[in-house]
Amino acid sequence: MSDDDDIQYIKRQRTLHYGSLEETERKRQAGAASSVTGTTPAATTTAAQLEDIDSDEDYEETSKKSNATKVGMPPPTAASLANKIDDDYFDLETEMERDKVALLEEFERKKRARQINVSTDDAEIKNNLRQLNEPICYFGEGPAERRRRLKELLASLGENAIKQKQTEEEERKLQQREQEATWYHEGPETLRVARLWLADYSLPRARDRLERARQALEVPSATRAGRMVEMQKKLQSLAPLCSQVGDTRPVSSAAFSEDSSLLMTASWSGLCKLWSVPNCELKQTMRGHASYVGGVALRPGVKLDEENVVAMASGGHDGAVKLWGFGNEESIADITGHMPHRVSKVAFHPSGRFLATACYDSSWRLWDLEQKTEVLHQEGHAKPVHCLSYQSDGSVLVTGGLDAFGRVWDLRTGRCIMFLEGHLGAIFGVDFSPNGFHIATGSQDNTCKIWDLRRRQPVYTIPAHTNLISDVKYQQDGGSFLVTCSYDSTTKIWSNKTWQPLKTLQGHDNKVISVDVSPNSQYIATTSFDRTFKLWAPDS
Repeated sequence: MSDDDDIQYIKRQRTLHYGSLEETERKRQAGAASSVTGTTPAATTTAAQLEDIDSDEDYEETSKKSNATKVGMPPPTAASLANKIDDDYFDLETEMERDKVALLEEFERKKRARQINVSTDDAEIKNNLRQLNEPICYFGEGPAERRRRLKELLASLGENAIKQKQTEEEERKLQQREQEATWYHEGPETLRVARLWLADYSLPRARDRLERARQALEVPSATRAGRMVEMQKKLQSLAPLCSQVGDTRPVSSAAFSEDSSLLMTASWSGLCKLWSVPNCELKQTMRGHASYVGGVALRPGVKLDEENVVAMASGGHDGAVKLWGFGNEESIADITGHMPHRVSKVAFHPSGRFLATACYDSSWRLWDLEQKTEVLHQEGHAKPVHCLSYQSDGSVLVTGGLDAFGRVWDLRTGRCIMFLEGHLGAIFGVDFSPNGFHIATGSQDNTCKIWDLRRRQPVYTIPAHTNLISDVKYQQDGGSFLVTCSYDSTTKIWSNKTWQPLKTLQGHDNKVISVDVSPNSQYIATTSFDRTFKLWAPDS
């Protein structure tokens, strides 16, 4: 038996000593000071520290920690220790102060909530919560809890929060209406002169038109039905009278003269030509446009033998508008206010004094040929204005744009009196009926809509073609039928009353760009991408 067998090992319980932080730090500083003077770690270990060591391993670990302290950073001084203690106490006091302030604010908020008067009507409470952008109801929430929640919200946001929200909403709606509204500004003296002249010109014509409408009502219904049948037979017998190669590029536009004896065409080559009707013989070639021409018009009241008088107008892709006279190859005058934006259509006023131009800068212009100036530069469309047309009285004008909207403008006041909203695509053709209150619009959505200016709404939608409608024209003498042309290479004629198809004109090999009806209702002219224009007339 060895001597180790008589030895009994008793594990000593670890003793925990509780004391103040100052006493512990003082002992640790004393040990650190002794280590600096050269004493060994074992000698500087106090009795209390030795009691905490359970074994030799614990002692070795404690020695290592002491050595690490000796070779590491210097121990904290008493001043730094005091500052640390003060900071801890300061942070504690700050947190207590913050909690106290938050508690007082909560008490004040609940007090204000108790003093706020809120309606007991649950529907009104929900409406108030909706105005505050809050959920009108939580899951399991009753009217009493909802009313209490509203009180707490008002206590946090202020008693006038609902009124402020209502005021802000009204201001937002007002600002939105102002942004959507058409705005006007003071124009020049030339515009006032032009508008007074337009009023004096259009009012007698409107009176005569209404008188003719009253007289038409006195015609017996049998007579009107007989005329309609005769007109339909005439339209159904339409056939190509002449097919002429207009240019080496697509023929983009055509317009008849006032006496139906001349036809003016334009092409993408930049040339404008004047043809005789019905022989389709070339009378005049007009050169001057640097790019393709979009729209042409002949001025009413100008005779063929008049020289150095503006008789025709054309608009180009480069923004140039040229005024032409009979017998001159070069233009009489140029209008350059549109550059560099495209001018798609031009139209003379029924009086011949004014020229309207549709421009791709989202505006249209009115030019006074007597005052030789621009009297109106009208904005209102969100996208380029592509087409326009005058009412027969000369008092209003309709425009159509690539924004799929149309607008009717009163030339005497400058106001937009009707907004044409309903198409799903750009509007490429508009025209006024001779009755003065019907408007036809052709759109990219393949439909033609009929609008009533008196009712200010669409009255009929014609599913006219299988491709976009490029132009529309009413019969100028009576308005008994409507003509539409399309990129599906066809031209169709529709009855004015029932909007039934009367005739389909087929003959072009490519897209039909424009159409026009002669003032005497004897001819229909169409232009196409196939570089030809065709003249249609009833078989004799």
